[in-house]
Amino acid sequence: MSHAVIRAGGKQFLVEEGQTVRVPSMAADPGSSIELEGLLSSGSGDGKISATVVAHGKDQKIVVFKKKRRKQYKRTRGHRQGYTELKIDSIG
Repeated sequence: MSHAVIRAGGKQFLVEEGQTVRVPSMAADPGSSIELEGLLSSGSGDGKISATVVAHGKDQKIVVFKKKRRKQYKRTRGHRQGYTELKIDSIG
């Protein structure tokens, strides 16, 4: 199988054909097909990667806690990062 390195949301992901990968949120409807630019590709072709948007969602909650000792200061916040799930159709 051929594999490639893609960039999405400022991060790089190593993907293979048929793989499902979670990337930071993208503006695309579920079920739609998108084209990604490959940074490095082991397949023959122009480095275009076609993928299908499977779903959108939010990751698990993380707790952000700030504290300054002896100053009666503490803050607790939660955060859930959004993601888009992509299924890699072809690398070429």
